[in-house]
Amino acid sequence: MHEENQRLNDEREKRLRAARRIVVKVGTTTVTGSQGELCMERIEPIASSIARLMTAGRQVVLVSSGAIGLGRSMLQLHRSRLHDLVTKQACAAVGQSLLMDAYKSLFAAWGVKVAQVLLTEDDFSNWRRYSNLRHTIEKLFGFGVLPIVNENDTVSTRELESVAPGTQFTAFSDNDRLAALVMSGLEADALVLLTNVDGLLATSSSGTGGPSTSNDPRSEIIPLVTEVTSELKTLATGPSEGGRGGMVTKLEAAEIAMSCGGTAVIANGRSSDILDRVFAGDRVGTAFLPSKRIRGKRRWIAYAAEVRGRVVVDGGAKQAITRGKGSLLTSGVLRIDGHFTAMDVISIVDRDGREFARGLANCASHDTEEALGKKITRVDKGKRGPASPVLVRRDNIVLLQKT
Repeated sequence: MHEENQRLNDEREKRLRAARRIVVKVGTTTVTGSQGELCMERIEPIASSIARLMTAGRQVVLVSSGAIGLGRSMLQLHRSRLHDLVTKQACAAVGQSLLMDAYKSLFAAWGVKVAQVLLTEDDFSNWRRYSNLRHTIEKLFGFGVLPIVNENDTVSTRELESVAPGTQFTAFSDNDRLAALVMSGLEADALVLLTNVDGLLATSSSGTGGPSTSNDPRSEIIPLVTEVTSELKTLATGPSEGGRGGMVTKLEAAEIAMSCGGTAVIANGRSSDILDRVFAGDRVGTAFLPSKRIRGKRRWIAYAAEVRGRVVVDGGAKQAITRGKGSLLTSGVLRIDGHFTAMDVISIVDRDGREFARGLANCASHDTEEALGKKITRVDKGKRGPASPVLVRRDNIVLLQKT
């Protein structure tokens, strides 16, 4: 056991020291103070560390929250006013310019130019726009510019609205997931999520069964994770104060990073030298090491694409998909929910409504319904018809859970 832990720690150090393309996400609690004002005491050390990483030849993307808080502070609004969606969007419009102005001044001291990249759900759910995003950021890297990414909260409501529990139809509902999707699109080597705790905290030894808090002396940091299990997710509940993400969203982001073949780290952004220590290979925070890598377009299908419809399949089709290497034929479809066209991403669920896979449709929903109608007619007449059309090809199917 000791040898295995040492091997994993060595791998962590090797990966982080060698990481050349990096995504750093700073949360609201790191960027702003208690009243929504910019917290220079925490942001300046992070900016200087990023500048040093870039000087050393690493490519960095900064994903930064904080615009809404800064806007609220400038407009002198009480926090309760943010329950109104339009007020949130107005605060974002005011705060985003303040945020970028602050970053421009900070990085200018190190001779680093910055670029604002505001994204919406459609930039990830559409494959062409998703690809174009990578090309743009690659060009910025070529110019030696630091891309600073945030969601365009002024026009997008997906991140600002509450997401129904259990749904998987939203590409991102917070900047943790946004940062992970940027990492995925760029095939970056490392994702660092800076927050206000030291990492993923193990259950307190008090025996209450609840998660520890960062100021609990009995708290213990989980140093290494090789699989995000359901047990880990029970340790991470509740959004962070002042922000929209919590530890659950950071675990989801880490899962995406692991699927890219990259390394993720959750660490405390209030520690002035945290980024320097992370990329020196020091054992700080919680590191997530990759196992199985999902490649390219299949990763986009699993995590970023917008689901346009749903198909309910029978047991035989589910078994062929999950245990074999079969495509999804229309003969295995029981019902179609929603409308989709060819090349749309669809959800594949079993008889009980549990989503176990996603795939890229080979034909439109109306064509599938027509094929289903013909199948029913043949069965009624006791006739055997031609081979069933392929609805989703095997190489365009991604499994979402272990079965």
